[in-house]
Amino acid sequence: MKGGQKNGPENFSDMSLPKIQIANAPCSWGALEFDLEGKSVGFELVLNEMQETGYAGTELGDWGFMPTNPVELSKELADRKLELLGAFVPVALAKENAHEEGAQKALEVANLMYSSGYKDAFIVLADDNGTVPERTKNAGRIKIEMGLDDESWRTFASGAEKVALAVKKQYGMRTVFHHHCAGFVETALELDKLMALTNPELLGLCLDMGHFAFGGGDPVAALKKYYDRIWHIHFKDYDPKVGEESRKNQWDYFESVSSGVFCELGKGNVDFHQITEELHQRNYKGWIVVEQDVLPGMGAPKVCAQHNRDYIKSLGL
Repeated sequence: MKGGQKNGPENFSDMSLPKIQIANAPCSWGALEFDLEGKSVGFELVLNEMQETGYAGTELGDWGFMPTNPVELSKELADRKLELLGAFVPVALAKENAHEEGAQKALEVANLMYSSGYKDAFIVLADDNGTVPERTKNAGRIKIEMGLDDESWRTFASGAEKVALAVKKQYGMRTVFHHHCAGFVETALELDKLMALTNPELLGLCLDMGHFAFGGGDPVAALKKYYDRIWHIHFKDYDPKVGEESRKNQWDYFESVSSGVFCELGKGNVDFHQITEELHQRNYKGWIVVEQDVLPGMGAPKVCAQHNRDYIKSLGL
């Protein structure tokens, strides 16, 4: 189903479910793909709190955060009536020598999701964000000269397609690319470039509203422009006041995140009302995944998760 997601394990397929379903992700509890100080809470608490705050699904989180045994993973999710929608896989796509290892990593993750019964889950492919000093230091204020040259773009695009093709051939599963601040695809122009260089039948797009806004783009415009290629959606909000402080103080990506640049939904400048209207008009039948990046030790994730779910309900979802 284009732009959508079938249910996972058959034991709780339910035709009465709403067309648009709402999930959350482990990053909202501090389980991030970055190697940071502090520890996130355990997966059991995260999944419990997701269920308690009204979410119907989750993403996998960083490898090893949730069980890597398919039987155990399936049971933990089914016990809480949660779907598994996808898994974030970072690969240094601008480096050709990283492509093979990246494809193998994606296949390992895809195998876990497939073997757990979630055969329609996505590989959420991304750059190896936060590893290139210039991009990390200047997240939210990227200039054209900080981008890739033509040869590097071809390398990047071919790497993304290599990963997507490997996953499709082995498991029949789809791959979406997640643009992301502190990576090489942050701005609207950079996303345009990657989309133009890759096969729309092979590589879809995970549109992340907050990252696109922090990168200087208009999420509503991106939704309209790339709707046919958007197979997965992340609801994340962007606080322009924190963004301005980031520019003024020359914060790097992690300082911006720890200062709350990705705020609770409805408290930033992402126009979720218009986005929701657009999704309804186009009869979107997929999932929306809430992400509010919380670094280990930051805030109260369950409180934020409840606020975000209540806010989405106010949108009629």
